[in-house]
Amino acid sequence: MREYIVQKGDTLHRVASAFKLSADTLIVDNPWAATQPYLISGQVLYIRPSTDRKYVIQPGEYARQIAKQFGVELDELRLANPGLAEHDFTEGKTIVIPEDHQDQIVRLRGEYGYEDLKEDLAALAHRYPFIEVGSIGTSVMGKDIPYVRIGQGTRKIHANASVHANEWLTTPCLLRFIEQYAQGIDGTEEHVGTSQWVYGGSPRDLLEHTSLWVVPMVNPDGVELVQQGVLPTHPLYHDLEKWNEGRADYRGWKANVRGVDLNDQFPAYWEEEVRRRGKTGPSRRDYAGPAPLSEPESKALADLTEREQFDMVLSIHSQGQEIYWNYRDLEPKESRDWALRLAAATGYRAVKLGGSDAGYKDWFIQRFGKPGFTVEVGLGVNPLPMRDYDDIAAEVGMLMATVLSW
Repeated sequence: MREYIVQKGDTLHRVASAFKLSADTLIVDNPWAATQPYLISGQVLYIRPSTDRKYVIQPGEYARQIAKQFGVELDELRLANPGLAEHDFTEGKTIVIPEDHQDQIVRLRGEYGYEDLKEDLAALAHRYPFIEVGSIGTSVMGKDIPYVRIGQGTRKIHANASVHANEWLTTPCLLRFIEQYAQGIDGTEEHVGTSQWVYGGSPRDLLEHTSLWVVPMVNPDGVELVQQGVLPTHPLYHDLEKWNEGRADYRGWKANVRGVDLNDQFPAYWEEEVRRRGKTGPSRRDYAGPAPLSEPESKALADLTEREQFDMVLSIHSQGQEIYWNYRDLEPKESRDWALRLAAATGYRAVKLGGSDAGYKDWFIQRFGKPGFTVEVGLGVNPLPMRDYDDIAAEVGMLMATVLSW
């Protein structure tokens, strides 16, 4: 076995992914890792040699069939297995199945964090020059809050994700759609009809009529806290310990790094939400802050919305597989019909929600009188497991494609 020294930002899943191992395998070889919530820089992990994904050929199978079964290109399968013929297969022979994302930018390499986001946005902008990438502002800790824009059309759509820290899986799900959309615009007609764009219609037509603005990670400080924990060198270390009620594990943290729930920050009956929540100070969740838009992240999102005057907005959260479309009967008449369309596309439930204020879609509906939606993707406990990523990303893709067809 080789030794690996843990670096800042490493997690079990990220290290395992880098060495093509499972997190369970790392724990077997490093049992102490299961007894602490996070890896600590400087610790030594023992890494066993990785094993490629293997498959035993079944009776009557051939190369093209196996490539399709595993979602890889035939050429990739041949490269991984020199001398492999198209039809001359030997039953019982073991072959290597290559990774199926060689040309895919957005993918999970362990927990999807802020550094992954920056790297993927740079790669997307380089590959697809019509993608605009910028920043809407900075977080409490000074991180840029990136945005992505595709299209110059007069119809303006906005979507955001990772408003809550432990809902970080929403970021790669939304960003995967951006990559698929870009592939559909950039690809040949052959590609547009297959894997790159599977939602029907023409993405090039959408590009001409629509301007899509996406903020994929509203709360980068919180996401980092959930995924990596906090060290004594952090300027808010002692405060965070207190706000997290002495827990060393921050996976249940929803707020930003100052203990403010960003989706309780908007000036839509904010005082009512404060009374309902009952939180008077910073906390891992449900504290609405000292005033509406007190936090730089929520202020940046509100400023973007005021500046661009979007025609429709979606805030992607988890979990519940529900779509909330109303707010105090201030929503436009078409909101319910749109919610039903989105529900039909995703298999989620359209829900008329009461007893909630100060959220982003609440403020948008009250402020602009246009359709706004909060979408709760997936089912389970946050953070949702990474094994759910492909399914949820597909649902988010259907959601976004339906919205763009508006």
